[in-house]
Amino acid sequence: MSQLHALVVYVPESHAEALMAAVGDAGAGRLGHYSHCSFTSPGTGRFTPLSGSRPFLGTEGVQEMVPEHRIECVVDDAVLDAVVRALRAAHPYEEPAFMTWPVNGHR
Repeated sequence: MSQLHALVVYVPESHAEALMAAVGDAGAGRLGHYSHCSFTSPGTGRFTPLSGSRPFLGTEGVQEMVPEHRIECVVDDAVLDAVVRALRAAHPYEEPAFMTWPVNGHR
């Protein structure tokens, strides 16, 4: 039995579908005989691009507020690295905000 991880990522609304497809294609969201399983909720991302940044949205030194989606799914340990690579490739931000942690799950 392999370890499951929770994955949470924040992404602009405009890129949510593409990001969910990319991480799902890489193996995230597998539950039994289902794939691409996730939960999304809307919210507002806030950030200030600092000197030396190359922001996808916004202007250096100016706080931004962006409509984003929080995407949550489970990821098997065996594909976690591939899922993170897919996330980074599909995400428009220079530094995507995401986190993973091990979880107990019924397998």
